[in-house]
Amino acid sequence: MSLLDTWRETAYSPTASKDDLRRLWKAYFEKEKEIYASLLSNPDEVVEGTVDELADKYDVELMTMVGFLDGINDSLKKPNPIEEMDENTKVSLEFDKELLYKNMVAASADWLYGLEQWNDIFSEEKQKELYKEQKSSMTIVKDAKVYPNDPCPCGSGKKYKKCCGKNK
Repeated sequence: MSLLDTWRETAYSPTASKDDLRRLWKAYFEKEKEIYASLLSNPDEVVEGTVDELADKYDVELMTMVGFLDGINDSLKKPNPIEEMDENTKVSLEFDKELLYKNMVAASADWLYGLEQWNDIFSEEKQKELYKEQKSSMTIVKDAKVYPNDPCPCGSGKKYKKCCGKNK
C-alpha cells in the first residue's frame, strides 16, 4: 500500500470513531498551518527534499507530511508523484502563489488564506480580488428559461415556439 493510500485510509476511515477523527484532523490542521506559515514567509524559495526529509524539516510525522503533500499538490507548479511516492521520493513544494490562495479559498480554509504572511505577498485589494474570482468561479449561473411566446434567442425575430422551439 502506498503512503498516500495509508494516509487516506487513516484520515477518512469509516471505522474510526468521530472523536478519533476529530483529534486527528485538529492536530493535522495545526501542523498544516505551521508549514504554510513557514512556506509563505519565504514564498520564492523552492523547498525540495524527500518526503522523510521534509517531515523532519517541518517537525511533523511522516503521515502528516503525506497529507500535506496531498493537499498542496494541486497548487504546485509541477505536481509531485503522490500516488506512488514513498518516504524516499524527492518532492518539491514550489507553488503558484495565486493558485494556492484560490485553492485555500475553495477549501474554505480561512485559517490558511487568512494567514498574515499573505499580506507580504499580496495587497489587501489583490487578496479580495483573488477571493472574489475563486468564489465566482464556483457559482453556477443558470440561463433564463425561454418560454414558448418569448422571442427566439437565435435572433430571428420569431416567437420561440415558431422557430427553434418547434416540435420536429
